[in-house]
Amino acid sequence: MLGLMQEWPLLCHKIIDHAGIQHPNREIVSRSVEGPIVRTSYAEVRKRALRVAQRLERDGFGLGDRIATLAWNTARHIEAWYGIMGIGAIYHTLNPRLFPEQIAWIMNHAEDKALFVDLTFVPLVEKIAASVPSLKKVIVLTDAAHMPATTLPNAVAYEDWLAEADGDFAWRSFDENTAAGMCYTSGTTGEPKGVLYSHRSNVLHAMIACMPDAMGISSRDVILPVVPMFHANAWGLAQSSPMIGAKLVMPGGRMDGASIYELLDTEKVTFTAAVPTVWLMLLQHLEETGKKLPHLKKVVIGGSACPRAMTKKFQEEYDVQVCHAWGMTEMSPLGTLGTIKPEYVHLHGEERLTLQEKQGHPPFGVEMKVTDDENREHPWDGKTFGRLKVRGPAVARAYYGGAGQEQFDEEGWFDTGDVAHIDANGYMQITDRAKDVIKSGGEWISTIDLENLAVGHQDVAEAAVIGVKHSKWGERPLLVVVSKPGREPKKSDILSFMDGKVAKWWMPDDVAFVQEIPHTATGKIQKTTLRDQFRDYRLPTEA
Repeated sequence: MLGLMQEWPLLCHKIIDHAGIQHPNREIVSRSVEGPIVRTSYAEVRKRALRVAQRLERDGFGLGDRIATLAWNTARHIEAWYGIMGIGAIYHTLNPRLFPEQIAWIMNHAEDKALFVDLTFVPLVEKIAASVPSLKKVIVLTDAAHMPATTLPNAVAYEDWLAEADGDFAWRSFDENTAAGMCYTSGTTGEPKGVLYSHRSNVLHAMIACMPDAMGISSRDVILPVVPMFHANAWGLAQSSPMIGAKLVMPGGRMDGASIYELLDTEKVTFTAAVPTVWLMLLQHLEETGKKLPHLKKVVIGGSACPRAMTKKFQEEYDVQVCHAWGMTEMSPLGTLGTIKPEYVHLHGEERLTLQEKQGHPPFGVEMKVTDDENREHPWDGKTFGRLKVRGPAVARAYYGGAGQEQFDEEGWFDTGDVAHIDANGYMQITDRAKDVIKSGGEWISTIDLENLAVGHQDVAEAAVIGVKHSKWGERPLLVVVSKPGREPKKSDILSFMDGKVAKWWMPDDVAFVQEIPHTATGKIQKTTLRDQFRDYRLPTEA
């Protein structure tokens, strides 16, 4: 027997409909690419998204077509997303931090037919457009006054193009499992792989994100998604924020500490999210200027492990709650969030910071386990680590085009490539990427734990740990450090600071000081480059 409930397919355009009807005057504030701060509302964004949909159909685009975006976080980018999805086409976010050849490869693999592009990236697209034969139209996200002369195919200024539609349009109907969005992994191992989100998965993920024990956002929040829309769906914030009617503050292309602080302060932002490297810049700006964060209540930090020292500084010096999070492009992306369960509410000070170093627990909609290489499940004891595997309604079941099938098993589990353990209360902690863990004398050493410890030193701005070949132990850890401006710590200072805080055999064999640590296009430390850089490094512990 089936239930007698109405059919109401979970389609993404219903999110912007709800925002436009229930929260019509709630602001979306953007730092425009042209420069000025621009203010609009959910009602206006909904109207313009309908015009985007109408105009795309008039140009011959429709169900299943991949429509790329190469753009910063702005209201125009949001309009494009919802307009694309509203006709059953697929928004495809391109990461401008990749090499041009990688972007061209991804566009060809996806067979993108049109592109919405910010002014910043027009020169980049001009270099690669000729090598993307499927690309038929380029819409530059600006007005006629700022439209550059360009050789791009059928290029048009967004505002002129949009003015040709009146918005008298109805969203198209289709199955909720229809593809809605596409995002490629950053390609740290092999070629990038395409993750294809459905309308159903996007809507469910947005609902999951809003839960109190997930991101815990509401219509009373002012949300600044510093994490870009081209980085794993802006962690769902371009969908969860309109779903609950929160004011949105979009930072455009200026991600430096001073620019982020300006928006946090002037717009009275209460909630924000980004990778640790962004918050390093903000905290440095606050330290240099003596400014405070009187309005900010919560910051979600993910993308790479959040250092203990960063959590402590936000919470103890600025009274901002830190929520450590973990996820993947393949998970839409939320996997775990470090909100506090009743079992741990009694923890304070250093004990709570130790808990917050963990990536957190999965919300409803994410199942999780840790196994050995033979797929035997490990106990949830907070110590036994192995391969982290996940499944759920917003987790990929395959990659676009069929690559990487070895990561998916017949029971629906996706092997994340991370090494982790889970405690008795369901809190997961990443100890490494499977390819980054250091194997010394047959035992595993967590590079993440060592990195988080090192950045707690007052003179260390950033740290990375890699395994270096050792004749006796196979590998030993090398600590690579970027000093804070104006500071010159000694190797002995840092090692003394770390001594006694980890097992003796985990201690780095040496410290190397560098001007900068390389990062991937998504802000993660690029261990492959570091391993190449230090391939011939000789540790002082070698005989």
